[in-house]
Amino acid sequence: MFAVYAAAPDFDDPLAGLMTGERPEPEVPPGWAAVSMRAASLNMHDLSTLRGWGMPPERYPMILGCDGAGVLADGTEVVVHALVGSPGWTGPETLDPGRTVLSERHQGSFAETLVVPVRNLVPKPAGLSFSEAACLPTAWLTAYRMLFTNAGVRPGQTVLVQGRERIGSIATAAVRLAVAAGLEVWVTAEGSSRALAADLGAHRILEPSQTPPGLVDVVLDGGVDETSWTRSLDLLRPGGAIVCAGYRAGRAAESAAPHALHRLIFGELRLVGSAMGTAEELAELLTFLDHTGLRPRIARELPLQEAADGFREMLTGEADGKIVFTLPPSPAASEHTQPLGHLSE
Repeated sequence: MFAVYAAAPDFDDPLAGLMTGERPEPEVPPGWAAVSMRAASLNMHDLSTLRGWGMPPERYPMILGCDGAGVLADGTEVVVHALVGSPGWTGPETLDPGRTVLSERHQGSFAETLVVPVRNLVPKPAGLSFSEAACLPTAWLTAYRMLFTNAGVRPGQTVLVQGRERIGSIATAAVRLAVAAGLEVWVTAEGSSRALAADLGAHRILEPSQTPPGLVDVVLDGGVDETSWTRSLDLLRPGGAIVCAGYRAGRAAESAAPHALHRLIFGELRLVGSAMGTAEELAELLTFLDHTGLRPRIARELPLQEAADGFREMLTGEADGKIVFTLPPSPAASEHTQPLGHLSE
């Protein structure tokens, strides 16, 4: 089958190991299913794999791609949940210590056929295209969990999204979702990102160093460091939360940590970690978009055979939205696809 894969890691020149070509047809273990892929979207995780971050050399070659949507042998249209739990785990995937993401231990979605556990398949609403659905399982699901599960936002509350010098895919999704949910949305952004924040529907756009005009209920931070979260504590109303989906190295002033702990404890504030989401939350997200008409911003669609162009665009930071790779309809991936009657429940 045709696939896009990392042949070997190269930290300094990540595209050096990017390959396109034939890979072996995957086997379908019991409890798993084969998906004939129709669309898959690019994430920063794919560049990290090409660089070798968190990936031992013996796992290469590795088919890239976390996100995607496609069709089962029986014609069912599905969206692939990228977070794969360990065998026997029964709780939320996000709490599974043995969890992994597609293209880490299991081959990824940039291929004609993807094999995943049945529990990782969610029905695709007819109102969403394959390309739109393929944008959702990583960045949009992370933003959804940050807002609605871990922050527990309610209509009318004020959310501050930390955008900084560039509004990334998680922050973009968070702004769109929060606006659609009836929240007052403020964004920190600078340079060209200020125009993007306005286009996304933000109600107030602030410079990163600017003091907001009032306190907020929630701060969403996709790349927290000590300086940003300690400053964010002073922006919260009592009972508010900082929800963090990523970490950046940083060094705070010596007096910042004691002050932050004081605010955290006596303001009954919350500093909450947030990692992607569950298959159930992905289904909720799909329903939210289907009912509201909200759709992800797609910067460019390319045939999977031209994936290298999309990787170069992401590497230079030129893309304003998701980059999606498309595949034409193909015959059923495998006659051994497991029955998926529970997907309609």
